[in-house]
Amino acid sequence: MTDSIAGVGDVSRETFDRLEAYQALVRKWNPAINLVSRNSLDQMWERHILDSAQVFALKDRETGLWADLGSGGGFPGLIAAILAAERSPGLRIALVESDQRKAAFLATAARTLDLEVVVHATRIESLPPLGADILSARALAPLTDLLGHAERHLAPGGSALFPKGANHAAELRQALESWRFSYQTHESATDPDAVIYSIRGLSRA
Repeated sequence: MTDSIAGVGDVSRETFDRLEAYQALVRKWNPAINLVSRNSLDQMWERHILDSAQVFALKDRETGLWADLGSGGGFPGLIAAILAAERSPGLRIALVESDQRKAAFLATAARTLDLEVVVHATRIESLPPLGADILSARALAPLTDLLGHAERHLAPGGSALFPKGANHAAELRQALESWRFSYQTHESATDPDAVIYSIRGLSRA
């Protein structure tokens, strides 16, 4: 039996069940550590899970290391891990989260859902370069700052996937003042004002 995930296509019942189990874990932990805003809890499937799944759908490789920076409640990194377990088992997933309580949640969720992920409970700036083939970050920092993290942690030839909200055009203009890179702009399937930037070939201007 299969179920369809927007942007990803059909997934197995096991994968769908894992996504629902993850959603239940977020609801259970949220009152204590505020993984997502209380207002978005009732729309968690679209606002967070599908929003993260569309990032996974834009990846340009099936193997290597995917590093998610500032993972918070696990969006998109833990969603990517759930989908990769079925669709891209050659991907290794690393989650970086400096908030110790959120990092504990991520480790617990991965263990509960039987996912092989590495959780780095430290600041992004403190990590040795990760050499990631795919880098993601959602609602973490302005694009210019994200590119600074990408310069440190992205492998040569790797790509970054950065969802951005209504201010995305202004962030892009500002980033191009300090950086050179090639990019593609993908319209968000969950927010008409948002996009996902796919970035490669990063260097300082």
